[in-house]
Amino acid sequence: MPSPSSSRLVAGCVLVVSGIAFDVLAWQLVPWQPVPGGVPDPVDPSTLFSAAEIDRAEAYSARARAWSWSSLALTLILLVGAALVPAVRRGVARLPGPWWCQTYLGVCLVLLAVRLLTLPFAVGAWRLRRENGLSTQDWSTWLIDLGRSEAVETGTVALVVLLVVAFARRWPVWWPALAATTLGALVAGASLIYPVVVEPLFNTFEPLPEGELRSAVTEVAAEQGVSIDDVVVADASRRTTTLNAWVSGLGGTRRVVLYDNLVDQVPQDQVMAVVAHELAHARHGDVLTGTALGVAGVGAGVGLLGLLWPARGRLRISDVRAVPALVVVLVLGMQLVAPAQNAISRRLELRADVEALASTGDPESFVELQRQLAVRSLSDPTPPVWSSWWWGSHPGVLVRVALAR
Repeated sequence: MPSPSSSRLVAGCVLVVSGIAFDVLAWQLVPWQPVPGGVPDPVDPSTLFSAAEIDRAEAYSARARAWSWSSLALTLILLVGAALVPAVRRGVARLPGPWWCQTYLGVCLVLLAVRLLTLPFAVGAWRLRRENGLSTQDWSTWLIDLGRSEAVETGTVALVVLLVVAFARRWPVWWPALAATTLGALVAGASLIYPVVVEPLFNTFEPLPEGELRSAVTEVAAEQGVSIDDVVVADASRRTTTLNAWVSGLGGTRRVVLYDNLVDQVPQDQVMAVVAHELAHARHGDVLTGTALGVAGVGAGVGLLGLLWPARGRLRISDVRAVPALVVVLVLGMQLVAPAQNAISRRLELRADVEALASTGDPESFVELQRQLAVRSLSDPTPPVWSSWWWGSHPGVLVRVALAR
């Protein structure tokens, strides 16, 4: 049998190489100083919102955070408990079928059990959105969307765990390098197929109709030298009253997506502020930047897993009984890297804001757009600092308005 130290050596090399690759990519691709002269101090919320708007947003956000944080805490507790309880590990090993079937089913059953136990928190959060006019879904359509989301997430986690176990069983020494390479390729592939495979599960997309708005979008894209596959409208109003837009995909699948309520209910000058922002992401290849960093990050994560997993003991990483522990590591790992991931995201978003303002030359529309986005989503203008640092993928509305002003 190969020495455990050999596998740990390979894992250490994978960690070092991937870590260096991540640092180099982040240094070269991320705009660490996205705002000339530095990020301005946030504006006073009272200059942007009424007292009633602030009170309502703070009240809603406090309750929404309570549901979200409680669900996350219980999820982690349940997953850790599943990994520590011998009966759960033995149960995975007794599932029908060969080892690969046991592994995949084991992940799915563990995550399904956790979702069922945390379902009351999800229901509470949905009811809160309904009560505050943010959700337009009834319970059946919401439940269908929840099921689809859970199926995608569970299937992804199960595939990752299956590949790790498979490589560890087949190549006990080289599995960290092989798993890192394969999972990195999957991250890259996901960026290509996500817009055409996953996004249509939740929305119907139609090309933005010919007209003044599409002509304006095409003109701005040409001015910025951005090549996009399409500009599409998502039927988001059947699900929510909030406004949103994003850019996704790479190469031939890259497209700008606008919510239908954004197109139908917001003045064109404000829509163009969103479009200019998204085109700035496309011009700088921010999806590609995120993908490249994701590939390197996955490699570093696999290397760290191989380095820290106990080299000696009864529970080897190639054992199907390790499935609950691997799920814990994966879910907990995603939470632990969130601050770094979101810090990078906030800088990319600030750069896109700067370029959108420069492109449109219309800070007033940008400010009003940001105000509308915050009011319609009941976004807390002054959330807890540590919460924004950990989970905030975008700059706060007060910073973005200060930037425009």
